[in-house]
Amino acid sequence: MNRQIFQTPVEYLKGVGTTRADVLKKELEIYTYEDLLRHFPYKHIDRTRFYKVREIDPELPYVQVLARITQKEIIGEKQGRRLVAQAKDDTGVVELVWFQGVKWVEKYLEVGKVYVLFGKPGIFNGRPQMAHPEMELYAPATLKQKGNLTLQPAYSSTEKLKQFSLDSKGIQKLTSALLDQYGSEIEENLPLYILNQFKLMGRADAYRNMHFPEDAVMLNEARQRLKFEELFLIQLKLLKTKLLRVQKFKGHVFENVGDYFNNFYHHKLPFALTNSQKKVLKEIRLDTQRGVQMNRLLQGDVGSGKTVVALMSMLIAIDNGFQTCIMAPTEILANQHYQTIKGLVGDDFLEVALLTGSTKKKERNTLHEKLENGQLKILIGTHALIEDKVQFQNLGFVVIDEQHRFGVEQRAKLWRKNNIPPHILVMTATPIPRTLAMTLYGDLDISVIDELPAGRKPIQTVHYFENQRLRMFGFMKQEIAKGRQIYVVYPLIQESEKLDLKNLEEGIETMRHEFPLPDYQISVVHGKMHSKDKDFEMQGFVKHETQIMVATTVIEVGVNIPNASVMIIENAERFGLSQLHQLRGRVGRGAEQSFCILMSSHKLSYDGKIRLDTMVRTNNGFEISEIDLQLRGPGNIDGTQQSGVNDLKVADLVTDQQLLIQARKCVEDIFSKDPQLALPEHHVLNLALQAKNAGLSWDKIS
Repeated sequence: MNRQIFQTPVEYLKGVGTTRADVLKKELEIYTYEDLLRHFPYKHIDRTRFYKVREIDPELPYVQVLARITQKEIIGEKQGRRLVAQAKDDTGVVELVWFQGVKWVEKYLEVGKVYVLFGKPGIFNGRPQMAHPEMELYAPATLKQKGNLTLQPAYSSTEKLKQFSLDSKGIQKLTSALLDQYGSEIEENLPLYILNQFKLMGRADAYRNMHFPEDAVMLNEARQRLKFEELFLIQLKLLKTKLLRVQKFKGHVFENVGDYFNNFYHHKLPFALTNSQKKVLKEIRLDTQRGVQMNRLLQGDVGSGKTVVALMSMLIAIDNGFQTCIMAPTEILANQHYQTIKGLVGDDFLEVALLTGSTKKKERNTLHEKLENGQLKILIGTHALIEDKVQFQNLGFVVIDEQHRFGVEQRAKLWRKNNIPPHILVMTATPIPRTLAMTLYGDLDISVIDELPAGRKPIQTVHYFENQRLRMFGFMKQEIAKGRQIYVVYPLIQESEKLDLKNLEEGIETMRHEFPLPDYQISVVHGKMHSKDKDFEMQGFVKHETQIMVATTVIEVGVNIPNASVMIIENAERFGLSQLHQLRGRVGRGAEQSFCILMSSHKLSYDGKIRLDTMVRTNNGFEISEIDLQLRGPGNIDGTQQSGVNDLKVADLVTDQQLLIQARKCVEDIFSKDPQLALPEHHVLNLALQAKNAGLSWDKIS
């Protein structure tokens, strides 16, 4: 769009003025003509057709249904609270769900009454669903057509806006005036050949039809066009960033695979590598031979052997005369990496050092010296690694664990530790759905370890209700008799902290009664303890002096105890799906069969049931992450806040996965033919990139 015109402050639009402009800014963040144009209707009202429940198709932009409410229920706590209702006609049942205005809707909705329901259809768990449908009590008069049969836009508004006559109708008038005056100034930002290739509507037509469509087909085409544009521009920016980095930053070339790697591989490696691990090592090896700085994301489920892959890549760097480091987000994790790597390489092979906030000054000074003279080859630590005092002689390879906890600035500091930036390997044990990874980490190359090491048996997961507790105790005693250890985890959430601590204390009492001294020893760890006490209790469990560890979620990341083979999660319904999966991953580290028992009350919400059923059904972290994305939406997944995902107005990462994949492929093809976007037909893309850079600070991963 003609950027200058559409950057005009909204107060200059006829009918707005300063007072109304202030309210638009505060209530809807509409500052400019462009913001108003991008405040799309949340639906269009078409009263020309009624659908039967069995005709509901998620591809339709909206449906109108006549159905009787058969049940309603408020589910969940505070933020996650929603109202779920069932409505029935003579062909089937549709589920209705509200996340906002729950109390008000619940009061208005009467079981047994027939309503006219209007909204965007979807399918959730194989059943038709409508979120936030508009509804009115059915009366024969409702069915009489009301004048104009075209599709009427409905805009979200607020009580405050309504005081200034800026309800849906008021916003409609302003948008209509804006389009009438400047609609022809909306400029195309995609090349003509892309519009033809994907059969996309022109941009000006798309904006007009998003607000005032001629019919449902045109509305769908407009929506498809703008979805594609949003996803395409995110990918254009990410891949351009990646390309610039390749041009701008040379990378160290690791020519040799030498003694360190070969000795480790042939004499130290305690188990055979999986094909998946070999594949990832090969990808890293190729990256480090190209003379370009590597930026690779390594995804792998808990226990899939990412650390070994990272270590072997570091050994190649060391074989080529470089130093390496691993940066972890917490001391517990840094410690664990230190222990794991020390255990793998042994004392006589290579010096491995640890640097965290707790490292004594004297040790620090020695470390600094060894780093500067190149004697120390592997350093593991926390944020302490990026302090200016920490100087390497020749840093060549950096591993960052659990990416989303580190900001761009922190990574950039690691880059500056050498004239040529080191190769970067980012590891995450939180599987990220493919489409989200493309958007969050779209400028990184992605490797996946998707098989467990040989000999690892999949963890068996069962779900027990409260009345099966004795059965659980019996199973615990059976496992302890075999010499195994057990985790028992309780939720500790800030909002309900007092109650949670009370539950934890009661749980500990029950455990002590059921597992008395001297036959059984119990460790207790929770977030409210001093770290000294916590470490003492942890160590007791690590050294196998205690058989049971009762803990709050502090063990979610961290300790690796191969002998712990049972994970019991109390109040499992209160944990998120990815959290449950992370906790389960604490067991199954040894060759013995491991188990996870999910304890819950009988009263389960709809989502709670899906989460627990999913855990019982599968151990696949990637499948679990896809279901988590459907349940929570992309905005609630770690790391999305700064990624541009939340700037999507029309596209949806859950439902538009295919379109995102097409958009990314399209951008890749463009850059492979025209990396500088120098061809005349790509001039519009350069302008679009400039506009995106001016309008958004999207430098999360640049």
